[in-house]
Amino acid sequence: MTYSSQQLIQATDYNTFAQSLGNVWGTGAADQGWGQTNISNVAVQGQVTATNWATIVNSLSTAGSQTSSTITSRTAPVTGNLINILANVSTDITTVTTNRGNAASSGTTSTTWTGNIAKVTATGVTSNPGTAWTIVWTQTVTFPSADQARYFFNAGGLIRLDMSKTGATTDIDPDWNTFVGKVGTLYLSGRVNSAAQTIAGVSYTGFTRVGGTGTPSPNLTTTGWYSLTPGAAATTMWQLAQTVYPYVSEFIRVQAAVNAGSTVLTLTTTWNQGTQTYATGISGGTDTASPYTAFGTAPAVLCRYIPPSTAQGLTSSWGTPTVASSIV
Repeated sequence: MTYSSQQLIQATDYNTFAQSLGNVWGTGAADQGWGQTNISNVAVQGQVTATNWATIVNSLSTAGSQTSSTITSRTAPVTGNLINILANVSTDITTVTTNRGNAASSGTTSTTWTGNIAKVTATGVTSNPGTAWTIVWTQTVTFPSADQARYFFNAGGLIRLDMSKTGATTDIDPDWNTFVGKVGTLYLSGRVNSAAQTIAGVSYTGFTRVGGTGTPSPNLTTTGWYSLTPGAAATTMWQLAQTVYPYVSEFIRVQAAVNAGSTVLTLTTTWNQGTQTYATGISGGTDTASPYTAFGTAPAVLCRYIPPSTAQGLTSSWGTPTVASSIV
């Protein structure tokens, strides 16, 4: 590059900065791009204006804040003033590009869905011990477009799963209440740049469990949105087996799939009783209704999304996903 102090800035030099930063800032591709207004190039042999430089400076400053990156402090040039050399531009662009999946804060967790998330009727039978029963939740998060799905995960969006069961009518209800309580909270992140993302001060590795007890297997901690092949069969992300005798064949499983158009994430959660000599059915209970305020007593799996934050200056290019749930 010819960009240096005492030299006339060339359009080609400016455009190199614009394109490199624009990959993260603008439309980008794959795990690059926050969907902000693209940074325009300057025509070859054209004049690089104070307005052009201000776009770079302001966008880079916001990108530094968004990713909690340490970058050089700059004042955006204004029309009519001499434009001094802006030091470390290339270095700072490299820094925010490397850190592009990090986010200083998160948006507000969604609270609504369509369909049902709680199995309010009893499951299994009490008169035939040893008969297996299963509850399966199918929950979809639908993004307005494939690009908006990318912007969501690239800017620090998360998908969250919580589970609950507190009803206690049958003999085996207390066992399942305790078992479900071991799950903790499960998060799916993008795994941008094939790495963990630090979002609002928490490290998310792709599929991340916060809280809970017990050792799940499989446990695909480094599998995120970008690790799932669009159109492929569901991947078993996480499975927790019961360890309390005689209920050791019980399990809770979470599977994930992305549709061929990369607009729909499907999470399938299975609670399976197994075939235990002393197994009975479990009770239902009270509903967990949308919008969410608190769990009822019935078996429930709650799927929500946490959008990226606009607090650092990004616009909500990712739109508004929708969540739907069904139970069998």
